[in-house]
Amino acid sequence: MILQALQEYYNRKLDEQDPDIAPFGFQQQPLPFIIEVGVEGNLVQLRNTYEGSGKNKTIKQFLVPQGMKKTSGIATNLLWDNAEYVLGIISKGKPERVKDQHQAFIDKIYALPHFLQEDAGIKAVLAFLDGLDLAALEKLDVWEELQTNPNMSFRLSGDKYLVCQRPALIRYLQQTGGDDPVQDGLCLLTGEEAEIERLHTSIRGVWGAQTAGANIVSFNLDAFNSFGKKQGANAPVSKQAAFAYTTGLNHLLRKGSPQRMQVGDASTVFWAEKASDFEIQFSSFFSDPPKDEPDKGTKAVKSLYDSIHHGLLNSDEGKQRFHILGLAPNAARIAIRFWEIATIAEMAQRIAQHFDDLTIVHGEKTLQHLPLFRLLLSIATQHKADNIPPNLAGDTIRSILTGLPYPQTLLSAAVRRNRAEQYVSYERAALLKACLNRNVKEGLQVSLDTKNIKPGYLLGQLFAVLEKIQEEANPGINATIRDRYYGAASANPVTVFATLLKLKNHHLSKLNDKKRTIYFETLLGRIMDGLDSQRPFPSTLKLEDQGLFAVGYYHQRQDFFKKREKTAEIETTQPELKLGAQGELL
Repeated sequence: MILQALQEYYNRKLDEQDPDIAPFGFQQQPLPFIIEVGVEGNLVQLRNTYEGSGKNKTIKQFLVPQGMKKTSGIATNLLWDNAEYVLGIISKGKPERVKDQHQAFIDKIYALPHFLQEDAGIKAVLAFLDGLDLAALEKLDVWEELQTNPNMSFRLSGDKYLVCQRPALIRYLQQTGGDDPVQDGLCLLTGEEAEIERLHTSIRGVWGAQTAGANIVSFNLDAFNSFGKKQGANAPVSKQAAFAYTTGLNHLLRKGSPQRMQVGDASTVFWAEKASDFEIQFSSFFSDPPKDEPDKGTKAVKSLYDSIHHGLLNSDEGKQRFHILGLAPNAARIAIRFWEIATIAEMAQRIAQHFDDLTIVHGEKTLQHLPLFRLLLSIATQHKADNIPPNLAGDTIRSILTGLPYPQTLLSAAVRRNRAEQYVSYERAALLKACLNRNVKEGLQVSLDTKNIKPGYLLGQLFAVLEKIQEEANPGINATIRDRYYGAASANPVTVFATLLKLKNHHLSKLNDKKRTIYFETLLGRIMDGLDSQRPFPSTLKLEDQGLFAVGYYHQRQDFFKKREKTAEIETTQPELKLGAQGELL
């Protein structure tokens, strides 16, 4: 299913005539150097293809014949390769081996049919290689760069295209499919009899995988073989189909691809059945916005809600299939971390539900819609991406895309990080609310809910009120009860709340504003009324209740910030409130 979907994506890009997608038998390859030769095989110039400067410096890509799968043996590409193969320059390899590599490169060109060897471009290349003079190359300014073993190819002077792109050679390669020995069989992707690919092209661009690439389909040990079959014959895929799915996946994973994003350790690619706005905006729903466009994610989510309201669910675009593939490194292979297919309409609804679950009251200067990466960082030690718990990122995005409950490890990680940092951040409060609402149907509101009488939620509010009283009694205090007691209060309330309530009396006595004292006493009374009168402070709170404690604490703290305006309203709308000489209500 995965390979078929990738093959369809490749065919879609061919239909769209995407210039970055290679036709059968070819691949896009960065080539730092192009050797320009004359008709007689003389060197005209050796030109580098670098574009831009500084950090924006890039190497130009060219369409070249599909490369050989490099192993420990000698395997050369046709009319392009590194400097050791093309020029026989000794950089890292042993002299004898480099000599054999260079000879293999020449032999491969001589192995072409006679009519191709008579082609003007190929004839010039062979003449250049036959009369190669390394001493002359050593005098060039680029000699030091050549010793770094860069890839290179040839161009006939005056031509616009490379020698390996000459029409006669393209026709020949697309007819034969290369020089690898073939075996016919039934292709598992197309269901047709065809030449079976022995070794599938490596997939590059998966974060953490080998730089030379890794494989999705690979049989490199006898223990993996069945019924005496070898290598690709164990999972027969035709040459054309194997080329299509590997080229399509490498295209999705290419550097700067708008259709890939990193989710924890999973390199994630996504594509639709046809080109669509949803496909363009998909990564903006989950990735951190760029620094030069901080509102990009918010705009994308707003656009998602708008498109749903304007009929996306019943449109032709909404009925298209949408694919998401998460890949993780596994030595020389690639592990499938997750694979999801749904219509764009279904996917849009699930993503919108995720953001609905996350929505919680927050400050004006913080992001309204939190990217997934920022959420995961909030539960990682020292807020480093390397410390995001293994598999958690993949499990979380799978929950989002399927609409299933969030992983239990996400809830426990958020609770644990709150206790470690003695603080409930906006991101963790949003995560806890989403987990509790989706997983255990707690029905938590966006902001403070005075009707919620769950013990955990009330105790969180109580802790926030006690902290606020301390802050107002001691303005400018460096550390509050939160820094010392949050962990114990959220896990073992009975051990600390008696002490905190005694401290509260001391703090209230220091408040000069009697109306404020009454306000806090009233607030404490309302919260305490919701608790069990016989056993208000449990000895322990289970994990979900600790999550409720954090959300209750966060809601109450946020409510205090809004209370500044409401306090003024109370003061102006309750003029009848009168106090006696000792501060008692009259």
